[in-house]
Amino acid sequence: MESRAAYALKLVVAGAVMAMMTCLHVAPALAHSMLVKAEPPRRAVLAKTPAQVRLWFNEELEGEYASLIVLDAEKHPVTEIKPQLAQDDPKSIVLPLPELTPGKYSVKFRVLSVDGHVVESSFDFTVKGKVQKK
Repeated sequence: MESRAAYALKLVVAGAVMAMMTCLHVAPALAHSMLVKAEPPRRAVLAKTPAQVRLWFNEELEGEYASLIVLDAEKHPVTEIKPQLAQDDPKSIVLPLPELTPGKYSVKFRVLSVDGHVVESSFDFTVKGKVQKK
């Protein structure tokens, strides 16, 4: 026959294990917003200027607080246009681009998701120059 102390200890251990498993199961719901796709993609080498930069996130964004800028090699913005939430997707922001000269460009963004989390990062892409024939 099992003592009361051993039985109580088993109950406490079982309860602790169940509580830990519950916390592990809930963890994905506590994840922060994150970038899931970018056009142009990170480190892309493009033959011509993209028409826009578009970023997709895993959560809806607060459009008033979205910042997206493209900088040239000298760290100057390539446009004064402000990014907008995509009309077809509240999880995406878009920045139209002018024609870019060949070179390396940096995309910097900072967005606020509707759950209050800020996502901030950057990445580069390159526009290749045209090959001149001799």
